[in-house]
Amino acid sequence: MTRDRGFLRERLGHELEERLEALDAARRGPERDRELAPPDASVTPDTEVVLSGGGLSLLLAWALAARGVRVTVVERARAGRGHREWNASDAELSVLVREGLVTEAELEGLVVRRYRHGFCRFFGGSSYPVTRTLDVAVDAGSLLSLARRRCDALGVAFVDGARVTGLGCGEAAVRVEVEGPSGSTTIVSRLVLDARGFASPYARADIVCPTVGGVLRGIREGSGPTEIDPDVGEILVTTEHADASGRQHVWEGFPGHPGETTVYLFYYALTSEPVGEVGPLRALYTRFFETLPDYKGGDPTLVRPTFGLIPGASRAVPPPAPPHPRVGLVGDAASRHSPLTFCGFGAMLRSLSLVRGHVVRALSRGEGLPDPIVHDAAIHAVTGGLSRIMAGGSLRGDAQNRLLDAAFASLHAMGDEPYGAVLRDEASPATMAEFLARTSLVRPRAYVDAARGLGALGTARWAAKLGRALVASRA
Repeated sequence: MTRDRGFLRERLGHELEERLEALDAARRGPERDRELAPPDASVTPDTEVVLSGGGLSLLLAWALAARGVRVTVVERARAGRGHREWNASDAELSVLVREGLVTEAELEGLVVRRYRHGFCRFFGGSSYPVTRTLDVAVDAGSLLSLARRRCDALGVAFVDGARVTGLGCGEAAVRVEVEGPSGSTTIVSRLVLDARGFASPYARADIVCPTVGGVLRGIREGSGPTEIDPDVGEILVTTEHADASGRQHVWEGFPGHPGETTVYLFYYALTSEPVGEVGPLRALYTRFFETLPDYKGGDPTLVRPTFGLIPGASRAVPPPAPPHPRVGLVGDAASRHSPLTFCGFGAMLRSLSLVRGHVVRALSRGEGLPDPIVHDAAIHAVTGGLSRIMAGGSLRGDAQNRLLDAAFASLHAMGDEPYGAVLRDEASPATMAEFLARTSLVRPRAYVDAARGLGALGTARWAAKLGRALVASRA
């Protein structure tokens, strides 16, 4: 553990290495919010919405403030700093224009690269290209800096270097305890949006996706498997089979500014898995640096680290729920994005108008918030089953890569639009049913693999959920 700590501190720096350790500690169990006395009904709120977390969720503060909502943002570091790079499609990004947050020209100014296509390739299999999916690389830092400036101009209050440590939920408002360098204080707000991600005490999903990587320079450019084509995105790539525990490591590579590529390494795991002395992110980052040459050649150097624990709810168990109607879970804390593809940026864009509408209505009516307040879909119960199979560790050796290759061969054969719809979290139940049927033809063992991963009862429930989704979509 000492070697790993020194190894990573040398590459990440002291501040980010400490953040890495804090996230690993959250993997063992986040701190609970203290239960506070609720505010008296006669107390005048200090603000209308407290947003706990100021990363990607800052887009929500911006959208709400643009509608005249008084927002206070509480962020552990400084709100408006991004620790991940983002990709999406033009259709997903267009919500920023529809919401009136940016002009077409401003949005185009945030784009650092567009790809001809992206592809998925699994060890021992073929390459499957797809268009209009994660094919627009966005400058995350510039977008968040713009969001911060616009929020400042709209009167959003920022409490940087602080975190929410307690809640007292009443009928009309919430008392929020905030702890910062100078001590603790309380804010009374009509509503609270929890955007603390995996660190939220309510983000108890059953699947977690440890992800590490960053912006790299020095990767050799070209069209070979260990080179990067600046005009092509690498959506999902494996370079080895699952390890002895059934863990399948997956790479992503997204070219950005000239000479730069954002590279991620991740895997799926069940949150019920025990966490060892060395946390999952530290262990994964060590693996990232050691196995990067198997993925890409050249002389890569890390320009800006990227890491996180992304929770996902398979829907095999109840998804995360807020502690009170005056608290809403957003982003990773809600875990209502696709449990198979995650894609947090796209999920936030799909939820932006929805969350803004729920919050504005709740404030105007003096009510609490519905649950969930973010985009969700019945088909997530089906993709959740697939993700549990991958996270469960039952498919070892080459079994997982063979299943993935068969699945993506089926998607590719269905055509570009259905293929992209699955990856963009937009697939209809009919598309998913056809996808599963085709995969079972390409790999007859697919249902055997599913039964091994889910168990007989879990497989039956999974099939029933797909059936209900199909019936509902035809009603």
